[in-house]
Amino acid sequence: MRIGFDAKRAFHNTTGLGNYSRDLIRILATYYPSNEYFLYNTKPKKTDRLQLLKNMKEVLPKSVFWKKFSSIWRQGPITKQIVNDEIIIYHGLSGEIPRNIHKKGVKTVVTIHDLIFVRYPELYSSIDRKIYLKKFEYAANNADIIIAISEQTKLDIVRFLKVDASKIKVIYQGCHAVFKEKSTKEEINLLKNKYNLPESFILNVGTIEERKNVLSAVKAIKNVDTSLVIVGRKTNYYNEIKEYITDNKMLDRVFFLEGVSLKELSTLYQLASIFVYPSVFEGFGIPIIEALYSKIPVITTKGGVFPEAGGPNSIYVNSTDTLELKRAIVSLLNSEQERKKISALGFDFVQKFNDDFIAKNIINVYKTIE
Repeated sequence: MRIGFDAKRAFHNTTGLGNYSRDLIRILATYYPSNEYFLYNTKPKKTDRLQLLKNMKEVLPKSVFWKKFSSIWRQGPITKQIVNDEIIIYHGLSGEIPRNIHKKGVKTVVTIHDLIFVRYPELYSSIDRKIYLKKFEYAANNADIIIAISEQTKLDIVRFLKVDASKIKVIYQGCHAVFKEKSTKEEINLLKNKYNLPESFILNVGTIEERKNVLSAVKAIKNVDTSLVIVGRKTNYYNEIKEYITDNKMLDRVFFLEGVSLKELSTLYQLASIFVYPSVFEGFGIPIIEALYSKIPVITTKGGVFPEAGGPNSIYVNSTDTLELKRAIVSLLNSEQERKKISALGFDFVQKFNDDFIAKNIINVYKTIE
């Protein structure tokens, strides 16, 4: 079977959507090698984030015109190449499918990760909200199957996009294999020296933006004898955090890291005492999964999608209640036995997100429409 993917983010995005795209393509190509996987990309990749296997093929715009206007090509004209490549199923991995592709006999699947731009419109510009809504509505109404990455996202699709629930299949995402590998002592020492890390620390991973709410974690450790390492791309929200840690003389206890490789991030998880993720809202929350595979206890947000990702043994707090978060942190820091217990139970829970299980579920969706 020839399967096409919207692979723009697989080649160019370094965070959530890119990770999802790369992992899904990789596990399908690994567990179902007899298929051919066509990866439609808007422009040549600058770095090798996705290792191409023999059954994968990167596809770029053919004409000079569409190479120049590749963003438009991806929205509709790409369909001509998809048809010429004899693609049976085309999978939009980030909420979009090309215009009119369903009229050309190509079956379509679209993954919708979240509808945060609808739930929290204040975080987006008016024009961005309109563009996103138009794209998502079109994909949801015209794709043969919608994959939601969580039950929370499925509920939002039904509520906000007015789609029949029977058209939506919930398939959780996994994480990169590197987070399932134990780092060597040499790798640990190299990382400690490279970033001048403290002996013990709490970890937070994710874009440093208001919705992720990492300032709550900073405030929670203000009078706690511990350090916080924050890994992620900075936005204007970073300035608010920096002002707080400067005013409260915490510059020597809060560390910001950018440009961290996947292997380095995996080692960071393993070094951390606790993973804190006080995000206000997520479509899934892949860093929680990475932490559980890394065998560290997780403190995250009550309600929403977070219990789906964190399981029954993670600790849940009100995302805006810094005192509750502080108590949870102090409780775990004071009990190594409790940390080990929660970590072990979390590791057992996270096995449901293993690659083979996800690959089987995705292929089963394809088989229902091929």
